[in-house]
Amino acid sequence: MTLGLSEEEAARRLSRIGPNEVASEEEHPVRRALRHFWSPVPWMLEITIVLQLAAGERLEAAMVGALLAVNVLLGIVQEGRASATLSLLRQRLAPKARLRRDEKWSDSPASVLVPGDVVQLTLGAIVPADVRILSGSVLLDQSMLTGESVAAEQQAGATAYAGALVRRGEAIAEVVATGARTYFGRTAELVRTADVESSEQKAVLGVVKALTAVNMAIVVAMVAYAHAIGMTVAQIVPLVLAALLSAVPVAMPVVFTLAATVGARKLAQEGVLLARLSALQEAAMIDVLCVDKTGTLTENNLGVGRLVPLGAEVSEGMLLARASAASSTDGQDPVDAAIRAAAARFAAPSPKVLRFTPFDPAAKMAEAVVAGPNGEEIRIAKGSPLAISALAPMTPEVEAAQTALSAEGYRVLAVAAGSGGRMGVIGLIGLSDPPRADSRALLGDLKALGIAPVMITGDTAQTAATIARAIGLDGPVCPAGHVPEQAAPADYAVYAGVFPEDKFKLVRAFQSGGHAVGMCGDGANDAPALRQAQMGIAVSSATDVAKSAAGLVLTEPGLRGILACIEEGRAAFRRVLTFTLSMLVNKAVTLIVMGGGLVMTGHAVMTPLLQVLWMLTSDIAMMARAGDRAKPTPYPNAWRIRELTLAAIPLGATKLIYAMTVLALGWFRVGLDAETMRSLTFLTLVLAGQATSLVLREREHVWQSRPGGVLLAAMAVAVAVATIFAGMGWFMAPLPVWLLLALYGATLGFGLLLDTVKVAVLRRLPIDRR
Repeated sequence: MTLGLSEEEAARRLSRIGPNEVASEEEHPVRRALRHFWSPVPWMLEITIVLQLAAGERLEAAMVGALLAVNVLLGIVQEGRASATLSLLRQRLAPKARLRRDEKWSDSPASVLVPGDVVQLTLGAIVPADVRILSGSVLLDQSMLTGESVAAEQQAGATAYAGALVRRGEAIAEVVATGARTYFGRTAELVRTADVESSEQKAVLGVVKALTAVNMAIVVAMVAYAHAIGMTVAQIVPLVLAALLSAVPVAMPVVFTLAATVGARKLAQEGVLLARLSALQEAAMIDVLCVDKTGTLTENNLGVGRLVPLGAEVSEGMLLARASAASSTDGQDPVDAAIRAAAARFAAPSPKVLRFTPFDPAAKMAEAVVAGPNGEEIRIAKGSPLAISALAPMTPEVEAAQTALSAEGYRVLAVAAGSGGRMGVIGLIGLSDPPRADSRALLGDLKALGIAPVMITGDTAQTAATIARAIGLDGPVCPAGHVPEQAAPADYAVYAGVFPEDKFKLVRAFQSGGHAVGMCGDGANDAPALRQAQMGIAVSSATDVAKSAAGLVLTEPGLRGILACIEEGRAAFRRVLTFTLSMLVNKAVTLIVMGGGLVMTGHAVMTPLLQVLWMLTSDIAMMARAGDRAKPTPYPNAWRIRELTLAAIPLGATKLIYAMTVLALGWFRVGLDAETMRSLTFLTLVLAGQATSLVLREREHVWQSRPGGVLLAAMAVAVAVATIFAGMGWFMAPLPVWLLLALYGATLGFGLLLDTVKVAVLRRLPIDRR
């Protein structure tokens, strides 16, 4: 048998052949930058630039161009940060291979493999390169490579191709081709981490499109009125351009990406890696969390706690020796490792193993054929009592012993042995995996957040119930083999005897009941359930396949990372939601004020230039909302578009009444001319817009939480720039100091009034409650 390469020889081959990976086609920086000019928001700005150039307004066109450039630049920067976060994930989730060098086994990145390396293929692993099997046998699923739906059994001498999934068995193989030289030209792409547009973002963009349609209707009405009162085409064109600019949600794409990126970076520092940025909002919405018992609620430190030999001739040492023979020797399976360690302490003589079949999660057992004392073949099976019962009868004595061990909280394995087709249970092994010290407290925290935790385990109902009571998870236990078509968290607190393929059915059952589901998983067979769940969670011990299917990956055991993700997700959701509400109010009111001002004065109260300045001072400042302080809600979130729109109506009406009152006072009471009215309109919209954003960021009264420093700084700069421009008369007629001070006082009063209306409205309309 090939012993593998030395590190020195492997390094020489690696330098000559190159790494075991296919160079990805990097998008050209110019093409990546141009892509940011090709989407709905840039289109609206680009159309406006063309119209302004056609109207001869070069300065205004240049300023809109600068605004477009700023928007694109921010998009590129945030995309770069998001790519850096996802690159970190790819590095942490890079395919691994177990290889033998210098006569030692180790786990190393698959990229270092070279032809001649000897690797081990185990259950749930991805074949890391083209290999020739030297010993053992594996059942390979190559459907993702060949399209063949039936897995194929491969023996010694056969070739396995890079990217195939080991469904069963164990083998030693020699690498024959790597990287671009593999049969399929590349290694399997395990981590698909595109920053896809979430359904929530699509819903909000739908609202913006509808708002734009309404705005266009208002523009048509304004043009008709302007024509009716005798305004010339030269006067109408700037009016239309200003109106078009007011409908552009410049900050929206950046805020969505930035809010998710900020959250992803925070979570990465806590050992939680997002596979896609949209997973952060998905985490805010779940109300059911299906939690694996082993390694998440327990310490995942298995040990043999009790031995129950059955039969006069069976001793504890013999029971362990037979169980050890049906256990893998590589130390990768924690159950097998615990049994072999206990057998070594007993120093029981191990029988000669003739054939060995590793643990199969579908069959829930492992088998071996050993040589008996007289040369006969003895078949040994080790696995769950339910699986073993199909091979050997479960006598009343066995069932009583199993019930007693389960009641004490042990995970029970049955061991059967026999020859000539006759099998009998020779004993039970009680494995203990104590609950984590923080499980009870963290489950309590999840319940306080409105999430119903549900424990999933392959253990018996008695063992599962004992562990559940120890961690404070009260409720009935679903019997093994029963997965309903529709489920609610109140039905069962624990699902026992669950096979990996049952997890997918359970996720669908909860979703059929109208729930958003988070699902923990670690094995290859968990991948469908992880992909189906709104929040697929690959635990720290998960296989590469499970990690590739999940939305987030934990790097530490326990629930703490899940809890951190939910809280950060809800905080990010709140930032985006309040931004969306502020945008709806500000965009709609601005256009109506322009129409109202036209009717009131007979002149356009906003020029394209002033509209650009308003966007520069208002929309860019709103981008800072993505980094604002936000308190996570104590309940699961959801996009309630209808309620969000209904809430925007009274809030927008309050702002509209205030703005039109200011304009009416300026025109009828103070007697301002048309040019000064434009300055007054500009500063009124800027100050009222910032006040609206400040008020709406807090669900209760505005003084009950302090804004983030970045947001306050951005708002202060926006207000200062607008005030200086209006006071100095830059790009507009100057406003007197007394009017500036009066406008500041009026804005303060408007903010307090809007705050009162907001509290009353949001207490009646659940704009984010699931």
